Amino acid sequence: MSEGSRGPSLAFGQVVIGPPGSGKTTYCHAMREFLGRLGRSVAVVNLDPANEALPCPCALDIAELVTLPDVMDSLGLGPNGGLIYCMEYLEANADWLRDKLQGLRGHYVLFDCPGQVELYTHHESLKNVFGQLAKWNFRLAAVHLVDSHYCTDPGKFISVLCTSLSTMLHVELPHVNVLSKMDLIEQYGKLAFNLDYYTEVLDLSYLVDHLASDPFFRNFRRLNEKLVEVIEDYSLVSFVPLNVQDKQSMRQVMQAVDKANGYSFGDQEQRSLEVLMSAAVGADFHFSSTLAVQEKYVQSQDKAVEEEVMDL
Repeated sequence: MSEGSRGPSLAFGQVVIGPPGSGKTTYCHAMREFLGRLGRSVAVVNLDPANEALPCPCALDIAELVTLPDVMDSLGLGPNGGLIYCMEYLEANADWLRDKLQGLRGHYVLFDCPGQVELYTHHESLKNVFGQLAKWNFRLAAVHLVDSHYCTDPGKFISVLCTSLSTMLHVELPHVNVLSKMDLIEQYGKLAFNLDYYTEVLDLSYLVDHLASDPFFRNFRRLNEKLVEVIEDYSLVSFVPLNVQDKQSMRQVMQAVDKANGYSFGDQEQRSLEVLMSAAVGADFHFSSTLAVQEKYVQSQDKAVEEEVMDL
């Protein structure tokens, strides 16, 4: 995987990013098992120096190079400053990473990244590491996970949209945004609109109107309108719903990522006209519709009314 190498050294993979607690490590290990059943040789690389309780062994662990507790103790830094230092240290020791990755030739690699938002929105070190991976013939897609229950809070969902857009523009990789933990989407409240409104990021003016019904946010209506205008002007953000325990949901994310990083165009798996055409025209054939996902995980209004009547 040296710079400028060709042919069999070409490798595909995912960099799994997102805020803390969004399910990145769980996703990596669930995706490894899922792809393994399809016949792919998958390796998980832990790039999170704060991740000490790994559920399964990793093929490569940044703890061999640097750990967050050591940095905090030796330099007197807090968790955020320590993570930034660790990523800068990884960037400065990119040769270590390259040598370790040599042993993973022929594998589909999942990079489990730290859960600190500024590393993906404006800090340069992790972005530069991704750039180095591209020079070493890794064809990567960024999988950005966010908790699905943020959809139930209009203010938080606008914040998620801004963070996702900023991450897409900064990381500069093919990008797939994922709403994780779909089975818990209504844990903290009910959706104001159908699920496809959130996954496709439809007309956000309705969301601003809904937000204005809250007395606290009413004073910030103009600010919210301007934020929404920026999101709609770029028109880049959309989401794929995910429940790691649902095979069909995992397959849908896998197909989106394979199109993003180009894996579906390679010779590692049997090509199909369906995959090539769907990637070319931007449409899916035999896809699992968002409506089906909504019926599975979102409680219908009629059912909610029936339960309220029974409670009375």
